[in-house]
Amino acid sequence: MPVTEACRERILALSSFLYGPSEGPSFALRVEALLSEMEGSLSAAGALRLKKEGPEGGRDPGLSFTESEALLITYGDMVGMGEGGESALSALGGFLQRRARPLFSHLHFLPFFPYSSDDGFSVIDYRTIDPGLGTWEDVGRIGRDFKLAFDLVLNHGSVKSRWFTSFLAGTDGKEYWYLTRDPDYDSSKVFRPRTHPLLTAFPRKDGSAAYVWTTFSPDQADFDFSVPEVLLEFISIFLEYAERGARIVRLDAIAFLWKEDGTSCLHHPKTHAVVKLLRSAAEALELDVAILTETNVPHRENLSYWGEGDEAHMVYNFALPPLLLHAAVSGDAGPLRRWAAALPPPDEGPVFLNFTASHDGIGVGPVRGLLPEEEFAATVREVQRRGGLVSFKSTPEGPVPYELNCVYADAVAPLEGDTETRARAFLATQAVSLALAGLPAVYFHSLIGSGNWKEGPETLGYNRAINRERPRVAELERELADPASRRYLVYRGFSRLLEFRSRHPAFHSRSPQRILDAEGPVFALLRGPDPGGGLVLCAHNLSGFPAVFNGAESPLPAQLILKPWETRWIDLAGGESLCI
Repeated sequence: MPVTEACRERILALSSFLYGPSEGPSFALRVEALLSEMEGSLSAAGALRLKKEGPEGGRDPGLSFTESEALLITYGDMVGMGEGGESALSALGGFLQRRARPLFSHLHFLPFFPYSSDDGFSVIDYRTIDPGLGTWEDVGRIGRDFKLAFDLVLNHGSVKSRWFTSFLAGTDGKEYWYLTRDPDYDSSKVFRPRTHPLLTAFPRKDGSAAYVWTTFSPDQADFDFSVPEVLLEFISIFLEYAERGARIVRLDAIAFLWKEDGTSCLHHPKTHAVVKLLRSAAEALELDVAILTETNVPHRENLSYWGEGDEAHMVYNFALPPLLLHAAVSGDAGPLRRWAAALPPPDEGPVFLNFTASHDGIGVGPVRGLLPEEEFAATVREVQRRGGLVSFKSTPEGPVPYELNCVYADAVAPLEGDTETRARAFLATQAVSLALAGLPAVYFHSLIGSGNWKEGPETLGYNRAINRERPRVAELERELADPASRRYLVYRGFSRLLEFRSRHPAFHSRSPQRILDAEGPVFALLRGPDPGGGLVLCAHNLSGFPAVFNGAESPLPAQLILKPWETRWIDLAGGESLCI
């Protein structure tokens, strides 16, 4: 299909903004040539299914998800290797068939490529599957049961890659692919998410040293996107992921992409332009793929990646995990209520990916401006008492907390509670995430009710390992079958919540939502009306004490008395209710 004039104009405008009036037009032609080259294979793979809006195509603000859609986040080897030589991906596929297929429509694979560190996020080869996990055929088989989401780690790559080797050798046209600066470079204005030095020295083949920009670790070298060939390569990879079955592409650490001296190098206007260009490429080919930006930053900055409906299709709801954590730890859901009430209406803004836990920690930055620092500091101390760890970043004032590293279930549940109480406490927070407008996302360890893997940070040497244990299938299945175990109670609770959700169109991602007035630990909202007029009331007690919800703003005939950590969902039209 020919690229529409509207798409061609957008690609040209964005290319010229990125590379100037001299290089921009030629880069735009190269992008168009790539789109033409890829069109046949994408069509053969069934990836060209997204209907464009209007005669000229363009924006697709109508992206939505039904009430029966939810996303599960997992590593490819989350349950280890299978029996008798079965690949890790194949073993995972079998477990997902039994435990996840009835509940989840989407599966987000964390990076499954060859890598050298950071549990996959230091990618060596973007186009092959890590042989220790399996093959593209394994991924394809799982893709028959789930709509897949892939990670595109485009800010940085492994220093063990061929690309980086060629960069150091000055060969294969890669001599300018990575960002370098003089060793005495003043990085004081650069926003730092870590505490190690920004520049890392590497010996070149000619004996000189290259001082390479390494935002996240010395093993992860930042690409230089001011070099057009770098961006063209990643547009090609993006299209190939769509060809391989990706229905959502997550842009990892996108906020750091474009660097300019004298700035914070965060949220650069050209970073936003790159996201818009990827979207324009997808729209030019009518790709059945949505772009999700990963920007663990304050809430207002996070929302900027939707642009004006011309940038990311979806954004993470990064403020939700720490605000929900604070409500559960402090017993005060007020900040959570105020924040949720100010979210864009579901039918006007981006689709939020609502989550509480992921492979990373619980970000501290997203609550900046939403919660007094001293109040959240008390929550941080309590999470540490419950076994959590704190990771730091560098600032001109010195190291400050960046994220909390703790399995979410252990962070929100009181230490003193019994197994059932702790499971209910965790499920109350998860019910809030599942009730809010958007696409709900659940981390694998949340679904199976894991606790902190205390040996992980000691064994592997980094805090995030506390939330990245790889349990064996046999042991996992045994615990999931034990009615007295937390794994059983949590999995059963998730099943009941997701099954109830799937039966009520009021939970459609674009269905209206209204946050209701409440007091203390109660978080309540109305979802709907759906096209049939149905309303669902979702009330949650985020504390270990009884609470009252008076329902003055809802159609409830009387007060609700909520038990400690109780979740109550009520179909106000049909009468069906769920109580956990």
